Amino acid sequence: MRTLIQRVTRASVTVDGEVVGSIGAGLVALIGVTHDDDTAAAKKLAEKIYHLRVIDDDDGVMNRSVADAGGEVLAISQFTLYGDATKGRRPTWIAAAKPEVAEPLVTDVVEHLRNLGATVATGTFRADMLVDLVNDGPVTLMIEV
Repeated sequence: MRTLIQRVTRASVTVDGEVVGSIGAGLVALIGVTHDDDTAAAKKLAEKIYHLRVIDDDDGVMNRSVADAGGEVLAISQFTLYGDATKGRRPTWIAAAKPEVAEPLVTDVVEHLRNLGATVATGTFRADMLVDLVNDGPVTLMIEV
C-alpha cells in the first residue's frame, strides 16, 4: 500500500455537487492499493498515518502527529498512485489492485484509524471526486508499507 500525505489547514471532497467529507487541520491521505496488499498492510499504514510526526509543535518543529495534536484525516482512495508512465505518454494502471480488492482494504485503513482514535472523513469509492485542500507548509510525503 502507498499513501500520499498532505498536511492541510482544511480539506473537503465533493461528489456530484455534494460535500461527502471534510476536515479542519490535519492530514489528507490519498491511498493506493496494489495486488499483494492485505489487512496487515492496511493496519500498518493506518498506524503510520496516525503517528506520523509532521505537525508543528509550539516551537514550529514538525514534532507532533495526528495522535498528539488531535488533527483529522481525510482518507481518499487513489488508484492512480500505482500508475506507471515510464514508457510512452499514457500511464498504465497494471500495478493498481482491482476495485473489489482495493475497496475493502481502504475501508480497513479508515476503520483502523478510527479505532486508534482519529476523526476520519472519506471520499466515495469509484466516484469522480473533487478534492479541495489547503496544503499547510506545504508538507507532502509519499509513504509505502
